[in-house]
Amino acid sequence: MGNLFGKKKQSRVTEQDKAVLQLKQQRDKLRQYQKRINLQLEKERQVAKQLLKDGKKEKALVLLKKKRYQEQLLDKTENQISNLERMVQDLEFAQIERKVLDGLKVGNECLKKMHEVMSIEEVERIMDETQDAIEYQRQIDDMLAGSLSQEDEDAVLAELEAITQGDVQLPDVPSEPLPDVPEAAEKNLVSEKDGPKKKRELLAA
Repeated sequence: MGNLFGKKKQSRVTEQDKAVLQLKQQRDKLRQYQKRINLQLEKERQVAKQLLKDGKKEKALVLLKKKRYQEQLLDKTENQISNLERMVQDLEFAQIERKVLDGLKVGNECLKKMHEVMSIEEVERIMDETQDAIEYQRQIDDMLAGSLSQEDEDAVLAELEAITQGDVQLPDVPSEPLPDVPEAAEKNLVSEKDGPKKKRELLAA
């Protein structure tokens, strides 16, 4: 049957909450008592005043003694109310402190878990890698900005020349013999070579 209706929801009211509530109820009852006694004292004062007018001094004196006794009770009641209010404040402040401590406990547990995931060594390694990356990027920025030393400039030029020489490729020497040139073509080739020379001889003559 219990499973059908589900588990009973746990109350969020703590014992401290109940204690604070009871103290406040007692305080309120004492304040109501104070109001009632004050009204009664005012009435008795008026009665005592009337008794004195009527010449009933003894009765008026007895009534005033009673009034004085009730005033002393009111003073004690005020002290009790002050004590109750102080206790209520102490309990409420203790609850606040408890919540703060609970929050600190949860925070400490979270910090411990985070420290387990990332140790001091891991943080130092990441910081070192970050610093190395920053330094490397700075060096690249300096190179791109032209802030190279003469030694660096010479090294870059030497590397460029080596890359250039490595990229130049001469044509391969043919492995097969060249074809024979015909006699007529050879004469024409010779005449073409001698043509400028003959022209210079004719001009000189």
